[in-house]
Amino acid sequence: MPGTSPVGDGARDAAAAAARDGYGRLVALLAAGSGDLQAAEDALGDALERALRTWPSGGVPDNPAGWLLTVARRRLRDRQRSAEVRRTMPLVPERHAPARLEDVDPDSVGDRRLELTLACAHPAVDPVARTPLMLTTVLGFTAAQVAPAFSVPAATMATRLTRAKRRIRDAGVPFALPDRSALPDRMADVLEAVYGAYVVEWATADADPRPLPSEALRLAEVLAELAPRDQEVRGLAALVLLSSARAAARTDAAGRFVPLADQDPARWDTAAIARAHAHLRAAHARGAVGRFQLEAAVQAVHCARRAGEPPDWAALRRLHDALQRVAPSLGGAVARAAVVAETDGPAAGLVALDALGDADGVPGDRAARFQPTQFQPAWAVRADLLARLGLADEAATAYDRAVALTADPALRAHLAARRAVLAASRTS
Repeated sequence: MPGTSPVGDGARDAAAAAARDGYGRLVALLAAGSGDLQAAEDALGDALERALRTWPSGGVPDNPAGWLLTVARRRLRDRQRSAEVRRTMPLVPERHAPARLEDVDPDSVGDRRLELTLACAHPAVDPVARTPLMLTTVLGFTAAQVAPAFSVPAATMATRLTRAKRRIRDAGVPFALPDRSALPDRMADVLEAVYGAYVVEWATADADPRPLPSEALRLAEVLAELAPRDQEVRGLAALVLLSSARAAARTDAAGRFVPLADQDPARWDTAAIARAHAHLRAAHARGAVGRFQLEAAVQAVHCARRAGEPPDWAALRRLHDALQRVAPSLGGAVARAAVVAETDGPAAGLVALDALGDADGVPGDRAARFQPTQFQPAWAVRADLLARLGLADEAATAYDRAVALTADPALRAHLAARRAVLAASRTS
């Protein structure tokens, strides 16, 4: 085992950090030999459980990830030797060779997350499970964290993931880069997973101390190196970089949420913004426009403003119009409504937002059309627009709904504070 140094009460945090920051890499290394994702995750889980038992008294290892990998590999080796496995699992020499189960330092071998990601996008895997499988297996999110993004209960998502892992094992899906001819078809699923990670990481930022974004950013840049001529790969890398650049300004020194329009550009990461612009220039040079390029261009406009000045709302309106034509989505429509409110006034923005209810075929008045929507940003934008129009009662109701739908503690506190200001103005 690597050497240890006592840390006392920090052991639990160290174990959580080691799992969070290297989960996908460790699972990929553990599963590379057998292709059994469930066994790899179980072995890593056992290693984490042992870490929580032993690190508080024995100290945190100098290399926590290496310690976890060592223990997990021994767990897998013991399982391979068990009577049950010997009876039920056929021997595949290239998979079960002892060398594949030797202790290794995870920092001394290549990063296998991309191979694992592409394995999850294999045609043998159910298409509806591919992106969730990547998010949980490669990026370490839980089924409960991923399920809301796909509008299914956590139990349903867990069942899908279990079936998908079993399918990878039973079909013998290889953990390797596919032939270049197969890469484009799988790349679409991979991009969706990286984008999903970017969304989930932002949504769980205040409950999770990992830097924003983390694995999404790393994988986006790895993909850009792998496929530098793919304009959407470049666009996604730019999008994640531009969002990452603003992470430090998202909250103030007291941990309070700071809206994008109020953030201090001096706190943004200029190096990340420059890298993002390089990706965007490379994408535009390909002569084709796609969803991720447009989303990155929107973020680039926001990052171009100076302190105390508004962004170029007219440019944002054009970009959002184009994005809704190329890749219409609920989130994009809500963002466009917020921009329309800036270019044409809050009444026009509210009309655009209410049109979402019309698209759902929901009859009735403005509030009734909005009832089916459980999308938190829609209610937050609606509350702001109603308040700007002086419709205090409707705005208060919308703020209540937005607060109830908000998981981010800092954002929830921000919306509750705006609701309180509105209430105070009504009684003064």
